[in-house]
Amino acid sequence: MNKLAFLYLMGPSPEGQNPLVTFLPLILVFVIFYFFMIRPQMRKQKEMTNYRNTLKKGDKIVTNGGIYGKITDVKETTLTVEISDNVIIKIDKTAVLKDPSDIQQTK
Repeated sequence: MNKLAFLYLMGPSPEGQNPLVTFLPLILVFVIFYFFMIRPQMRKQKEMTNYRNTLKKGDKIVTNGGIYGKITDVKETTLTVEISDNVIIKIDKTAVLKDPSDIQQTK
């Protein structure tokens, strides 16, 4: 009787179970993770790279550090930015966050 109760408690044998059914929840979580987290981040990164590559002299920018300025010279990997009258700094293109028109003004 003990053996019969033990077999009953074990439930159905997993031999006949399809491996796809076993991994389906894991696959579903990965697909949801991809469409809601990875794909939008890749799209945002691509847009930022395109924006940085299209910067030209005279554009207004904001750096990651919060410095507002106007581009005076563009090199391959660096920008020369005027942040005030006769105050010019040289920054890396990757430090450019966005243009000031994207920032909403709060009063």
